[in-house]
Amino acid sequence: MTTPDALRGRLAESRAAMREVIVQPQLRRAELAFAYAWTSEWAFTVALGVVAFRDGGAASVGLVALMRLLPSALLSPLLVAFADRMRRERVLAGLSGLRALALGAAALVFHAGAPTVLVYGLAMVATVAFTVFRPAHSALLPSLCTTTRELTCANVVRGLVDSAGTLLGPALAGVLLSLTDAAAVFAATAALSLAAAVVLLRIHYEAPPRMAPERRGSVLLDTTDGLRAVAGHPDLILVFGLGFAQTFVRGALNVFAVVVAFELLDTGEPGVAALSAAVGAGGLLGSLGVSLLVGSRHLGTWLAVALVLWGAPIALLGALPTKVAGVTLLAVVGLANAIIDVPLFTLPVRMAPDAVLARVFGVFESLVALGVGLGSVATPAVIAWLGLRGALLAEGAVLPVLAALCWHRLRALDERLAIREDEIDVLRRAPMLGQLPVPSLEHLASRLRRENRPAGAVLLAQGDSGGGFYVIIEGEAEIIGDGELVGTIGPGDSFGEISLLHGVPRTATIRARTAVTVFELEADAFLAAVAGHSASSEAAYAVVARHLASFRPAGIGV
Repeated sequence: MTTPDALRGRLAESRAAMREVIVQPQLRRAELAFAYAWTSEWAFTVALGVVAFRDGGAASVGLVALMRLLPSALLSPLLVAFADRMRRERVLAGLSGLRALALGAAALVFHAGAPTVLVYGLAMVATVAFTVFRPAHSALLPSLCTTTRELTCANVVRGLVDSAGTLLGPALAGVLLSLTDAAAVFAATAALSLAAAVVLLRIHYEAPPRMAPERRGSVLLDTTDGLRAVAGHPDLILVFGLGFAQTFVRGALNVFAVVVAFELLDTGEPGVAALSAAVGAGGLLGSLGVSLLVGSRHLGTWLAVALVLWGAPIALLGALPTKVAGVTLLAVVGLANAIIDVPLFTLPVRMAPDAVLARVFGVFESLVALGVGLGSVATPAVIAWLGLRGALLAEGAVLPVLAALCWHRLRALDERLAIREDEIDVLRRAPMLGQLPVPSLEHLASRLRRENRPAGAVLLAQGDSGGGFYVIIEGEAEIIGDGELVGTIGPGDSFGEISLLHGVPRTATIRARTAVTVFELEADAFLAAVAGHSASSEAAYAVVARHLASFRPAGIGV
């Protein structure tokens, strides 16, 4: 296939996958809720930045950002634990309602002319709610997906939503600031948050079993589980570390967008909104191309590319101090932002168990809040030390340097996950496993053991007890019941489920007809996955019924 044909094929596949997300009601509602929440967050950030700058210049912008984000960094891992205890869409709806109350109160306080410190306090509450919102949302999406491709596409669509919100939020703030004042922006953001809560309450899906109340530890212990899951996984540390660096630069950009507009480009408040909206506009354009990442096995590589595209335009901004260059360079940053969200929110799902997934994303969100806060508060000091242009160059260069240093590790990560993807494809062919959500399949793939057996080898013996569940990768095997040939099975077929599901001895002998390669899945992992998902359980018992209809050994009452 030629390169243009391959590209057209990938585009067609991406469009088809994205259509699947859009027409899937639960995913569509989840994406719409995020759109409302993210647009609200960006409009609020712009308005609050303008208020802070009017209060005390660049230093005030950085300090207010740190005040907003430091509590979020500390509380997010603790609060996100509830998203692993409860239905995640309900947690998200509650957070959206809390955010709507805080933003509505901020609108009233500002309109009444009260001290802005009260607005900043309410901003802290709203920011904590949103900092918990995103990891809970990131943990919800995989539960609504049944394939890795669908999950990648869901994150691509969320990246598109992210970019649209990054464009529309500042644009909304700019229009309202030019017509009225920050109070109107705060009121609009409250309405958007309330809309998100309403949409989230309409999401319905089969949630995986949550920990029973009597088995739960304290919230602090639950949080520790999330921290341990990250600390014990070098690849998660790598991805989250790079994400932290990117958010540090994002915090710097929040300050740069205000200072560059006022002091370098002399465009004032509309310029702040225009530069922020440029990031969103670039993200919208980038999201069209990012659909090519659907099905990609090189997300680590794309993470490195996105880091370069995120930092380099900021480094160049000081050398090209014009309005056109500023908007263009920040549009490139938006394009990079559309790319980077896909690996940052897809790769962790492939590494962390679903039971702690919200807490793992909570750790990441804490790092995001800390990174943005530190970047925001450090940048005024860097500007004072190096000057505005020097600060742009120094902080913009951080991400390209890190991408170069981590290039080989990210490529190695891609290679390991490509092998895992092959294993998931094999598992998905088993009827009782094919309907499981992505996190469950990822977990099962991590528990597989590959075995090669010669022709004539007995894989299972009738009457034996114990053992696991098996899927044939290559070769053929015979099913022998009471000494008679019952049938043959080949690649993609599975066996061993009857005795596991009913707690009886093996009902037939499985003997290799040719040299065979099989995946063995431990009994406890198989049973936990199938029992915890009704569609899989129904499919498993349907398979058992078909097998027993063709052969039922004497004395087996199942």
